[in-house]
Amino acid sequence: MVFPRKKAALALASATLALAQAFAAPALAQTAPPHVLPNGQVPPNLAAARTHMLEAPENMLTFHTMDQLFQTRPVPRSGPIAALPRVDQALPDAVLGTTKMTEDQWEDRTFTNALLVMRDGRIVHESYRNNTDASTHYISFSMAKSITSIMVGIAVNQGFIKSIDQPATDYVPELKGSGYDGVTIRQLLQMRSGVDYEERYDFGATPSVAAKIFLNAIVANTERFADTAPRLGRKWKPGSHFNYSTLDTSVLGWILERATKQPLATYMTNTLWQPMGMESYGFWLADGAPGVGRELNGMGYNATLRDFARLGQMMLDEGKFNGRQILPADWVHQATAMVPNADPGTPPPPASVTDPFARSGYGFQWWKVDDTGAYTALGLQGQFIYVHPATRTVIVKLSFFPPEGSDLGNRALEETLAYFKTLVNWSATAPKP
Repeated sequence: MVFPRKKAALALASATLALAQAFAAPALAQTAPPHVLPNGQVPPNLAAARTHMLEAPENMLTFHTMDQLFQTRPVPRSGPIAALPRVDQALPDAVLGTTKMTEDQWEDRTFTNALLVMRDGRIVHESYRNNTDASTHYISFSMAKSITSIMVGIAVNQGFIKSIDQPATDYVPELKGSGYDGVTIRQLLQMRSGVDYEERYDFGATPSVAAKIFLNAIVANTERFADTAPRLGRKWKPGSHFNYSTLDTSVLGWILERATKQPLATYMTNTLWQPMGMESYGFWLADGAPGVGRELNGMGYNATLRDFARLGQMMLDEGKFNGRQILPADWVHQATAMVPNADPGTPPPPASVTDPFARSGYGFQWWKVDDTGAYTALGLQGQFIYVHPATRTVIVKLSFFPPEGSDLGNRALEETLAYFKTLVNWSATAPKP
């Protein structure tokens, strides 16, 4: 079934929204009720749906209906909404090799659910597809890692975390004696823990460690995502080797919970979401019932297109947004100072590896995109908060790429990044509003 695209008359919608905001009670909190399963038990049919949520073509829908599949922890908004001025403009055509197509055709070709482009803090393009609109909440997948980094920076600034050079065991003593013993918070942020963990999801007769975590924590909720961390050993000296690891990010969430003495959703509400004047509530997926489970902070945040864009604009403006310094500028600089993934003496990836990020760099849970200073929060199967400081461009693309490793998925990634370059060059030369 093909669902009709939804590209509304956004100028009228924005005017209506502004009028509604003007008459809204400024202190009124807005959220959604948490989704909690009775007795914390996951019914078999729901578990089966979770297992297949990444598969095409159903991912076109599951990626913006995650609250129907998972237990959630709401992150309410409150107070006046931070305005996003707009100067809508037609975007340039996409040129992919010898093929030229309209931006609208490119959105279809690269499996887009929603796209927003900002220049100098103003929206120049916003579009929605597949029965979505400005109120739809989309899954971030690993963009949640970048959000976790933001919250670590806030916690350091507030003194909850004394230093990122402290060992993780200062906050989570359960990690003593494991591969995480002696690993610093900085090394977790850079994914250089050295722990013997591989982000490989093998679901055969002998599932990999990552696959077991997926099945037990995400699908069945019979354990917490971070529960595996104290059981793992060490493979490399901490700090010596980049190894992409959602488990490292999960440990960062555990540290935040212990350091702030509150659930991640609560801390995020009070220090990030409400101070930024977000337009809508957000929500975390959880790996268990309240009081038992934790927020899936390595892959499970959900928000609207515009609110993801607000996060990108805050990073672009060195931590300042809505008239406040949300995040210290120094943290933004540290977080986006990229360390090459390949360690000295490590051979480059083989030519058969088409993922451009395999040859890239990594900061504090943010990816280097190219040599122009661009960086991005990056989520599974095509989720981006892309920031290009030199041209003051922010692009949010929320997608439903075919599963990782497929030819179509690889093509969609390459063609997405290629068009981002076109948009950056266009935004640098287009007339100022």
